[in-house]
Amino acid sequence: MSLGAMKVLPFLPAIFCGLLFAFAVPGMGQDMDRDFKAKVDAMVSEAYQSAAAQFPCKLKTRGKPKMLHWQQVDKCLNGASDRVDWEGLSLQIQELRNSSRYTRTEIAAAVESSMTAHAMPFEKVFTVKKMEALLPLTNSLLKFMPAESLQGASVFEKAGPRIGTFSGVYNYEKAGGLTAANRFRMSIFQYTDLKGDMQTPTGPNRLLLDSYGVPWKEALTQPGFRLNTDRIDFKR
Repeated sequence: MSLGAMKVLPFLPAIFCGLLFAFAVPGMGQDMDRDFKAKVDAMVSEAYQSAAAQFPCKLKTRGKPKMLHWQQVDKCLNGASDRVDWEGLSLQIQELRNSSRYTRTEIAAAVESSMTAHAMPFEKVFTVKKMEALLPLTNSLLKFMPAESLQGASVFEKAGPRIGTFSGVYNYEKAGGLTAANRFRMSIFQYTDLKGDMQTPTGPNRLLLDSYGVPWKEALTQPGFRLNTDRIDFKR
């Protein structure tokens, strides 16, 4: 027997007893984990029901190529988030934390996971008649879009040409107002251009509006709306 094995074996009985204790005491085993996740999912599901109360939002097109109205996209998504009772959800999470053995970090991770699991596809969020229309990549759309969405989708400029494929979202801080303290987070996208190089909208185009779009027919089945947790107070 190796020296390493001789050092490990004496601890096995203690580990085995610890596992027995975990399953014997309420709240320490897998049953508690399932119950905890079910409670989190129930709270998140209720939030999504409130958010989706006016889905799907009807979008119209304008211009050539047919770009969907960015104002309608942003109004729909931001309005959905505003319909959620974030204060009430924060209180529910605090009550769950007080009645469980889980830490604030563990609860936040569980809520994040559930938010992603409940994300809704674009076709459930918007109604679009013209399949050839372009869905504008507004900052708000990117803010609420799940991270894995639209990967590899064709990206077009407002003027019409295809410039590459969608390659992800990242966030950056933007100053606003009269003081440096007034900063807010913006979401923007990256794309792989036709030469295979990674690019990011620059200059005034960072305020995306309808400067870029992806074909609706490529987007409709993709995850399209995910509630963010930045309005949840996990520090209560």
